[in-house]
Order: sequence, then structure tokens, then C-alpha cells
Amino acid sequence: MDFSVRYDCAVVNQEGIDPMRAVPSVTSLLAFEAAARTLSFVRVARELHVTPGAVSRQIQALEAHLGARLFLRHHKRVELTPVGREYLAEIGPSLARIAAASTRIRGASSRGALSICSYPTFAIRWLLPRWGRFYDRYPEIDVRLTTSLSPVEFARDDYDLAIQVVGEGRARPGLVQHRLVDVVVFPVCTPALARRLRAPADLARATLVHSAPRPLDWPRWLAVAGVTGVDATRGLRFESLNLAIQAALEGIGVAIGVEALIREDLERGRLVRPFAVSRRSGRPFHVVYPETRAGDPKLIAFRDWLLQEAAAGARGRPAVGGRRVRRRRPTGT
Repeated sequence: MDFSVRYDCAVVNQEGIDPMRAVPSVTSLLAFEAAARTLSFVRVARELHVTPGAVSRQIQALEAHLGARLFLRHHKRVELTPVGREYLAEIGPSLARIAAASTRIRGASSRGALSICSYPTFAIRWLLPRWGRFYDRYPEIDVRLTTSLSPVEFARDDYDLAIQVVGEGRARPGLVQHRLVDVVVFPVCTPALARRLRAPADLARATLVHSAPRPLDWPRWLAVAGVTGVDATRGLRFESLNLAIQAALEGIGVAIGVEALIREDLERGRLVRPFAVSRRSGRPFHVVYPETRAGDPKLIAFRDWLLQEAAAGARGRPAVGGRRVRRRRPTGT
């Protein structure tokens, strides 16, 4: 049965004009405005991150739509025709009003939201699986989440709170930080691959999986485990920790996992720990925010919820392969 519906009726304004047919594409209008302002298709191309040819085609499409020539093309320069100057005078203020209204509405809709920044893998593997519980408790609080690997600068960035890896007792002036989740790392792989790894020295024959944000995880773990004869630099490299973990899940090799971020995979048996040795970093995940925001009720609610979730996760820490886990003192990140 066909439920498709076709609408052929035109919508006209009070002047009898059909805007859907009379108004050119916004892309061509923006290209024209920028070209009329700069008198350079090359500069417009850089501004809009397209090629000069693409700008030229947009202008040609607009001229075809209007049935009038807007620019005179010369060698390495363009100039507006009288019609082009008149058209710019008409549409320029309208485009400016549209931009101002859009900015105003966008700002109004985001002003009440709590702006959070987190590392991508932490957001995907720790924060988002718990997100629904926060909204069940606080349906009236909107949260805007951004992910980044770069350190947050609250004086520059538009964030209320960030989740960052920070050394203990190293809060910067003007900032408040709360320990959230320990960074405990160890090798992980699929059960099938683990059956071929009887001792850490067997890693010499395995594919090591690295993540770009944590390039020292393998050398540091091998040092803590007292393993020699394994080249910590070889293997496969991925741009994120999440991709490295996914590679381990696919059986591609052995990755270094962060316990808090792979707990569900361990509990469900998708990943296993072939060895009991773990390394605890001296730089846990922290909740960080400016002192000036310490009294914000929405921030306090989100902070307290994060800390409660972290505490609940720590209490439910799963057993590791039925063996006692050896803990070592912090050694770097």
C-alpha cells in the first residue's frame, strides 16, 4: 500500500509571490554576499572552505535564477554590475538580520544549559551509558556535552565543568577539582587470544594495540610487570583509545585498557585480562570547574551525580579472572 503524498499547491504571500520558487538558494546568496564584499572569488573560497570553482558555479546559478548578470569578470578580479550593486543593497541587510536573529535564538536556547567537556572515550564508555539516570533524576536540567582531547581553559572556553586527567593535589589557582575515577590500566584481549598468552613474555609474539592519546601505556605497563624482550613500540596505532579498545574486541590484538572504561566488556566476557598485573596512574579522572561556579545549583547537581555514580561503580568492581590483582604505586600518567 502506498502512503506517499504529493503536494502540488503553491504557497504565496500577500503580494502573490511564491517564496519557494522566487527565493534563490541560501548557499548562492551567501556566496554572492561574500563575493560582493571582497570582490574576490578566491578569498570567498577560503572563507567558505570551498574551491574558487565552486564559488563561481554558485554565482552563475544565482545569475541564471535571476536572469541578470551580477559581476563583470576580469583577469584575476571581478566587479559588481549596477544590477549586482542594487541586489546587494537589497539582500545585504536581510542576510544580516537573519544572522543576528539566528545567533540570538541559538544563544537563548543554550544559555540555560550546563556546558560540559569530556574526553571522547570517557564520554562514550563511562558517561553516556549513565546519562539516562541523570535525566531521570533531573529532567529540568539541560546539559550540552562536548568532547575534546585538549586541556580545558575555562577563561577561554565556554564550559561550566570538565572531566580531566589531573595529578593529585595539583589543582590550578581558581579551579576546584574532585577525584572521580582512578586510572588503572592493564592488557586486555578476547578470550580466544588470551588462551595463547601464558606469560607476559608471550606478548613478543602478539600484536600490540596502541592509542595515540596514551602512547606510553605499553612501555609503562611492561616496566611495572618486569617484562623484557618485548618491543613496546611495535604493533598497530589508533587515533583514539576507543578505537584501540574496539580493535581488541575484534580480536585484532592486545590493547591496554582503562579499567573504568571497559568494566562492562570484562563483566560480559567480551574482553579478558590475560595477566593479573595492573598499573595505577598518579593522574586520575577529575571533575574540574571554576571556583566562581561553585554555587551554581545545576553544576552542583551534576557534580554530585557524577561522584555518586563513580562511588557506585567502585563498589561494584568485578573480580579479575579469579586472581588477586597486584597494585603498584603510581608511575606517571
